[in-house]
Amino acid sequence: MTTATLNGIRLSYYEQGAGEPVVLVMGTGSGARAWHLHQVPALVAAGYRVVTFDNRGIPPTSECAGGFTLHDMVDDVLALVDHLHIAPARFVGTSMGAAIVQELALRRPDVVRQAVLMATRARSDVARSALARAELALADSGAKLPPEYQAVVRAMQSLSPKTLLDDAAVADWLDVMEFSEPSGPGLRAQLALDPLPDRLAAYRSISVPCHVISFADDLITPPEHGREVADAIPGASHELFQDCGHYGYLENPEGINRSILDFFRTG
Repeated sequence: MTTATLNGIRLSYYEQGAGEPVVLVMGTGSGARAWHLHQVPALVAAGYRVVTFDNRGIPPTSECAGGFTLHDMVDDVLALVDHLHIAPARFVGTSMGAAIVQELALRRPDVVRQAVLMATRARSDVARSALARAELALADSGAKLPPEYQAVVRAMQSLSPKTLLDDAAVADWLDVMEFSEPSGPGLRAQLALDPLPDRLAAYRSISVPCHVISFADDLITPPEHGREVADAIPGASHELFQDCGHYGYLENPEGINRSILDFFRTG
C-alpha cells in the first residue's frame, strides 16, 4: 500500500503487475482489498498493471466525515491517474464505483480508454431511495446492531438465492461479513450520497466504449437499471449474469473476469 496526498486528502492505493493500466473503483462501504481476491490476480495474469484504491470515507484514506459529493470522488480518481501518469486507462467500477466511473467518462473522456460498469444504475427508484434514507437514519441514530444481525441482513441483501441455499458457502460468507461490517463517519458520508439524481439523459453524451454487467438477483441495483444505463450510453454492451446478487463479482468471479477481459480485448 502507498499513501499520497491527492486532491486535498490522504489517499491509499495499491499497484500490481505491468502493462496497460486498469483502475478498479469499489462501491459503498468496501475497501480496495475486495478486488484483490479475484479481479486483481486475473487482470495481472492477463498482462495489465492494476491500480486499486480506498475511496474517501474508507480508512486509511481520509474519512472526510464532514461529507463529500460524487464529484469529489471523481476528482480523487483524476488526481490519482495524474499522479501515476497512466491516462488514458481502462476502468472497472461496481455499484457506487460504477457511478464514479460513469461521471468520469462523461466529464473527462480523454482519461478513459474503456469502462466496465458493474451493478450500476443512473437513477434511484422508490424502493432504493427508501433503503438509502433508512440506512442513513440508522447511521444517525447511534444504534449499534449486533454484528450477527448485520451480517445476516447484508447477506440477504447482497447474495443470490442460489448462494443463500448453499449452507457451506453461506456459513463462510457470514463469518467474513460479521468481522468486516463497515462502520464509522466515513461510511456515513458515503451513505449520504444516495439517493442518486436521475442521470440517464446525461449519460447519452458518454462517448467512451462501455460494457455494463448486471446481476439477475441484485436487490440493490436491479438488472433493469443496468440495462437502462447500457441503453442510454451510445454503443454500450450489456451482459446479464444469472444466479448472482449485488456481490456477483465475488459469487461468479470466473464469469465476471472473462466478461471484463473479453471487453478489454475489443479496445
